[in-house]
This record gives sequence, C-alpha cells and structure tokens, in this order.
Amino acid sequence: MIESTNRAWKACLLALSFLFAPIVSNAELPVGSTPKTIVLQGEQGKLVDGGGPWKSDRFKGFVTILFYVDPDESDLNNAASEALKDANLPADQVRSVAVINMDATLLPNFLIQGKLEDKQKEYQNTLYVMDYKKVLVNEWGLGDHNNDVVIFDKQGKVLFSVDGQLNDSQIKQMLAAVKSGFN
Repeated sequence: MIESTNRAWKACLLALSFLFAPIVSNAELPVGSTPKTIVLQGEQGKLVDGGGPWKSDRFKGFVTILFYVDPDESDLNNAASEALKDANLPADQVRSVAVINMDATLLPNFLIQGKLEDKQKEYQNTLYVMDYKKVLVNEWGLGDHNNDVVIFDKQGKVLFSVDGQLNDSQIKQMLAAVKSGFN
C-alpha cells in the first residue's frame, strides 16, 4: 500500500514538473540548411530606408549577418554587435541586416520606425527592415519575442544560428562562422 502511494506521489510530482516547467522552443535555423527566400513587402514589411520590399536572398554572394529583433529585446545582443564591429570584417565580403519584428511589441510602429531611421543613418552598412506580420517567425521559425542572430554563407546556407542572448563562447563561434564564410 505504501509503495503504491509513493508511486502515485512520484507520478503526480512528475506531471506537475512538466506542467510548470518552462516551455523551451528551439527557434534557431538548422546549421547547414538553406531557408526559403522571404519577401517582405506591402502589409508584410518593408525596408526602413526608402520603404521598398526586402528579399532575404538580397545579399547572396556575401557573408550575411542577420539580426531578427523584438524591439523590446533590442539591446540583448549588443555584445555580439560590438564584437562584429571590432572584428573589422571586410566590407566587400560581409553584409548585415537587422529585421525588426514589429508585431512583437506594444510600441507604436511610427515610434519604432523613427528610431530605425536614425539607426539607418548612424549604421549605414546595416540594412534595416521592418517585419509587420512575423513573417520570419512563421516561415523560418525564428524566435518571436527575442533577439536572434543568424550567419549565412555566400550561397545563403546557415553557418550559425542562435535564438536569444549570445554568451562569450557563442560570440566566438559566431565570429568563426563569419570568417569561415569567406572561403
């Protein structure tokens, strides 16, 4: 009798641990994959500078660094951004794009767009894009309320992908992935 009661308690505790465990979702693109081409235009999204459409394969032929950012988490990967800036990467081989998940925040779009226009002027080597409908979340499975970093090689294959804040080890891996893409 005691043994069956213990088993019942263990089963109950196990069920509760699953119920209250944090939900972990893998929102990283698989390394080695080549995600389908995405076009953000019209109601789905646009470029900050000029407002035209953005196509995800725009930078084929270059190593591409993509940040997919919830505006509420915009500072999460500042250390990774600084490491990339300090790496003095060859501008003729590397492109960077920041796609902003406009639907992930309660902040009004006009306010975010104004800040992005200022950033576009300050960081002219980074292309800023607005994703109004979570297209990269839905089509590529990127993190919805986070700050993702994805590195693509010159053919558009994923070399590195992390959802969330990069630690020191991941920043080193990211830099190595960028440099490996030059080959």
